[in-house]
Amino acid sequence: MLNLLLDYAHRNQLVTEPGFAPKTIKWLIWLGSDGDLLDVIELGDPSQKKNPGQEFARCPELKQNELIAGGLTRSQFLWEQCDVVATCRSETDAKKRQKHDAFVDLMRQAFQSCRVEELQIAAGALQNEQTLQQICQKLEQHKAKPQDRVTIRVGGLILVDDDRWHDWWRQYRASLQPKAPTSSAQMVCFATGQPTQPFATHPKVNLADVGGQSTGSVLIGFDKDAFTSFGLKQSANCAVSEDAAYAYRAALQDLLANRSRVIAGAKITYWFSHAVKLEDDPIAMLIGETGEQQEATAQAQVRRLLESIQTGQRPDLTDNRFYALTLSGSGGRAMVRDWAESDFKTLAENIDCWFDDLSIVHRDGGRLADPPRFLAVVGALAREMKDVPPPLTARLFHSALTRTPLPGEALARALQRVRVDIIENNPFNHARMGILKATLNRKGGYKMQPYLNPQHPSPAYHCGRLLAVLASLQRAALPNVEAGVVQRFYAAASATPALVLGRILRTAQFHLDKVRADSPGLAAWYEGKIAEIMGALKDNIPATLSLEEQSLFALGYYQQLAQDRAGKSATDTNSSPQEEAQS
Repeated sequence: MLNLLLDYAHRNQLVTEPGFAPKTIKWLIWLGSDGDLLDVIELGDPSQKKNPGQEFARCPELKQNELIAGGLTRSQFLWEQCDVVATCRSETDAKKRQKHDAFVDLMRQAFQSCRVEELQIAAGALQNEQTLQQICQKLEQHKAKPQDRVTIRVGGLILVDDDRWHDWWRQYRASLQPKAPTSSAQMVCFATGQPTQPFATHPKVNLADVGGQSTGSVLIGFDKDAFTSFGLKQSANCAVSEDAAYAYRAALQDLLANRSRVIAGAKITYWFSHAVKLEDDPIAMLIGETGEQQEATAQAQVRRLLESIQTGQRPDLTDNRFYALTLSGSGGRAMVRDWAESDFKTLAENIDCWFDDLSIVHRDGGRLADPPRFLAVVGALAREMKDVPPPLTARLFHSALTRTPLPGEALARALQRVRVDIIENNPFNHARMGILKATLNRKGGYKMQPYLNPQHPSPAYHCGRLLAVLASLQRAALPNVEAGVVQRFYAAASATPALVLGRILRTAQFHLDKVRADSPGLAAWYEGKIAEIMGALKDNIPATLSLEEQSLFALGYYQQLAQDRAGKSATDTNSSPQEEAQS
């Protein structure tokens, strides 16, 4: 994985030199050539509700251990937080004043070396109390937050865009580097396979939106004794050179910023060995981000793409490969939740299979429900998306990309939500029903179809069908009943069908008599349907049902309802209750 990240960084010509990194900065302090404040400008697109600012590709950067090396207070160079740059002498926070002084001092040191006049002007302005007061007022007017990043422009020069200070900066950083954590003996770099002196502490990536610290989270780090072995300290446990560490970090930062999606507390990012257009991206089709107006076209898109590969129309995709990485933060650590890779054709086939496994009859019957986006599948597992654990999201995504079984936790969660929907008489969620079907199908055995499965070998499935018919019969006999069979007995019937269904069957005779008095044809339809299901059960109603059998019960109940709502279909030669009532 590390080697592939290095390859991505080099192919995309990212900034990988240690001490430099892209930074998104929101505010610009604009000084005149005399040091007077001209304006404070919001960078980026101010019309955006959450404008992040403007990215500068090659900013100077100190890691956390460099900021505190030697026990001294330091700051970043040429960019910092607003409450550091715009700190007045009257500020009561001594640490902020020290960081402000360090910020100014770095510009004076750089000026002494590279003689860039604008650095001297900026340093003088930030030591002028009147100018600082004006900057604070401007930032307050713009409602800038203390943690927002700010940089400086003098005349027509934005200081972070200049390159004349680069050599001085390299020398300054070198003076802060800690000694190697082990002996001078070299080790093999995990990323490149070349001999190297292990880099002690690796740079961090931004995972603050999925559980990481605001200061960043480290992918490779060994700060506890439990994480070390063979007497090795810090990152010598996973030897990586400094150049490789900054290269893989640059790749991760670029992927997280431009090719990632946050889903249920996890950040999913992926890339291809050769660039792929959005309209040819199977994962974008899976997530639902190909620009199509209707979700129903997603599987059709995947199949058109597969056909073009199989017929040789797209040789450019045949040799392509994909890589997918799922991350979340745990404080200062970046947690790799999942890793997957394969060739492009296999990826497309797997996503087509994912849509096929999730396909389910529409709740109104007669047609298939639209293929759900991946986000809808995850959201179907809980009341709110935030309640789905990141590891479960990662395993589901892995299942979609690799055609592996769905996790058992997905079945349990989906079944729980289905049971609530049925008892509370909520509309069926197609993604939830699809999860039940996909989980069972990928375990092997009987291959369930999206529509009714009258030949299914499981008694649990036919018990669910029977409850659906008995509930429909009750509604026909007692249309104004407040608490029906389903609301009162579904939970018990789906766990202990023998105990509950027998009782409901006895009551059904009274309902049949009432329906027969008003509509003999409809009563005959119900009798025939009950007899058909009992024939499939062979009088073998189970005493108890396992979790998987309860899922089959739910699917039998749902597909029978959809079948009856649709009326006559290819899978049933009998008429529906509605058709019989009209005859």
